[in-house]
Amino acid sequence: MAIQRYPGVPAYYHRAAIIILLAGFFVRLVIASWLHPGFDEAYYYLYTLHPDWSYFDHPPLVAWTTNLGIWLTGGEVSQLTIRIGTLLIYTGSLIFLYLAALRLYTLQIAINTLAIASVIPIFQIAFGTLNIPDTPLLFFWAMSLWIATQEFFDYRVYQPSFRLTLLCFTVGLACLGKYHGFILGFGLIGFCLFSPNYRRALKSKWFLLGIPIFLLTISPILYWNILHNWASFRFQSERAVPDSGYQIDRLAVTLGVEMLYLFPTFGLPLLWTTIRSTIQQVRTFSWQGSFRNRAFNDEWDLEKRALILWFSLPLILGFTLISGYQQILPAWKMPGYWSATILFAERVAISRRYSHSRIPYRWFFGSVAVIILLLSIGLSHVAFGTFQTPGKFSIYGLLPIKTDASIQLFDVKQLGRGLVENSKLSTALKKADFVFTNRYYLGGQIGMAIEPIFHKPLTCFESDLRGFAFWSKPKQWVGKNAIYIGSKTFKVDLEAKTIFPKYFQKVTKLGEIPIRRGGEIVETFSVYQAQNMLKPFPRPYGN
Repeated sequence: MAIQRYPGVPAYYHRAAIIILLAGFFVRLVIASWLHPGFDEAYYYLYTLHPDWSYFDHPPLVAWTTNLGIWLTGGEVSQLTIRIGTLLIYTGSLIFLYLAALRLYTLQIAINTLAIASVIPIFQIAFGTLNIPDTPLLFFWAMSLWIATQEFFDYRVYQPSFRLTLLCFTVGLACLGKYHGFILGFGLIGFCLFSPNYRRALKSKWFLLGIPIFLLTISPILYWNILHNWASFRFQSERAVPDSGYQIDRLAVTLGVEMLYLFPTFGLPLLWTTIRSTIQQVRTFSWQGSFRNRAFNDEWDLEKRALILWFSLPLILGFTLISGYQQILPAWKMPGYWSATILFAERVAISRRYSHSRIPYRWFFGSVAVIILLLSIGLSHVAFGTFQTPGKFSIYGLLPIKTDASIQLFDVKQLGRGLVENSKLSTALKKADFVFTNRYYLGGQIGMAIEPIFHKPLTCFESDLRGFAFWSKPKQWVGKNAIYIGSKTFKVDLEAKTIFPKYFQKVTKLGEIPIRRGGEIVETFSVYQAQNMLKPFPRPYGN
């Protein structure tokens, strides 16, 4: 018997969902327009200059999402255009999450889910604004969750359908976003394997058909790795190998940082709800299918929670354990927490239903007000130096420029203008065969500054080359003339005197380009002319 679908969604729910989506999009658009590009997202811009099946650091979808805004604007390269793809795709992710919650639970819970996922800072900023591989990963993660709700909860007695094949395809697309997609596939198989009602899915013709489709979908990263001795898989897998003894305090610090990124009034209840739901599942043996003494509706609700937990826990638990012996980034676990927002939204609805109080609303809107205030303060500081000292727009002057980490986010157009307006630098750059820097993560910001104007090949000479190791050949630059650009923060002048004279016939300083914020110089880029490269710079890996 088919599940009776909602006969219709009341208009006010449509309006509420649309208002939340539009408000969130507007806030992210403002942030994307004002926030200067960081190391990582500018570095992914370089992916667009080197089209390939995949890349050393990540699968290929981040190159496509980065290039979307540049293509739509006719080649304009700016902090906004490289983020347009993210702005659009995260909106799609929210829609799929909303639809999945609507399919599993009630309209109110779906609205709660959409609202919570739209305001949690790390979701709003990292996944919804910045140009990172996690955004396309999350989009297909959300799409897979929505398809899974259709597949596994369409009939009281489960019947495998074509959606299993479609799930294999979307999981493959998630893998093309980031390698976390393989953990998503593991979670779906785990859900089926430990639920007798759904175990038949793994033996169905639709799943067997989906396996080659999955392999075909991820073939770009397989093909790239075959060509490059499995370099990307080896690089990513080495991050899971312990580099020190297990430290509980490191794990505790990681959890604390995650709660800050999630914002405590959301992060702590979200973590508790996930733990509570997991304990309930274990107690009722729902993952083993022991429902003989339970009402059928209870079994149905438990299986819904089991699906969400299998989307959440493998990622959360896996990286939590790894964090005890290896440094991890907070964003790595966030798709797991993002899926669990549905369980959190359910608890909010239950609290509201039984307490008949306005506490949930006060908690939500109070948190939103504080988040908006903090984001406004942070954004104003990054853009204008509100708290730096000295500074033209400084109000409090709490942070000396030399110790202010936010200066790493700088206006790349200032660097481009500095190269154009200085005739000496501009002439030398036009005559150069290529440009290089001394830190791979600076390469993206330098590339955004020079590529739209000078169209020069860009490379990096250091031990940690990342993608640069595969975008050129070691002997390609021998006998060529170069321009060396780097920031004083990262020893540009020291290495120009001690390292690069060994590889070039002559290295001459041409000038400096100051980067200003709030009327004060916050960073300085030195520009050198490096003539006649004598021998290849050594590479620990790559072509």
